[in-house]
Amino acid sequence: MTPAEATVLFERAGAMLSGHFLLSSGRHSDRYVQKARVLEDPVSAMDLAREMASWYGRIEAVVAPAVGAIPLGFAVALAAQARSLFAERETERMALRRGFAVGPGERVLVVEDVVTTGASAGEVWDLVGDLGAERLGVAALIDRTATPPAFPLRAVLRVEAATWDPAACPLCREGRPIDSPGSRHLA
Repeated sequence: MTPAEATVLFERAGAMLSGHFLLSSGRHSDRYVQKARVLEDPVSAMDLAREMASWYGRIEAVVAPAVGAIPLGFAVALAAQARSLFAERETERMALRRGFAVGPGERVLVVEDVVTTGASAGEVWDLVGDLGAERLGVAALIDRTATPPAFPLRAVLRVEAATWDPAACPLCREGRPIDSPGSRHLA
């Protein structure tokens, strides 16, 4: 799947949004990718998952950060014929719970939906490394990073979008209402 084909897929699903958004990272942006709109279609989800799985050889386990990336991680694991696990926040750190484990030397792919700061994906990357796994990389649907992350990242789409610290957000200064369409909502 080429980036142009993926862009058409996301646009057709109504997943490419413009406005004033609160991102999961806490930053504000003028663009948002509502990946759930693409993943709600199992055929599209599996097309994307097969593409992501094809980038790596012999994937034995996929680990996704909870909650948003769990369905995508499962789809990539299915495409790769690998185990599907997810990491959850336990106090201040990501952890494997529910009996999930990765073994030393196990070939693990971290799967994330959207990478903006890389914080969650980076925590999972570190977690599987600390457990002795052979880390293959981080595969994502969308790369929105402003600076290269501290892990090898490959994404289906690169989306250029301005992001701001809330205190410096020009959209807030204009008084534009903010939307929080992701898994973390406004209070």
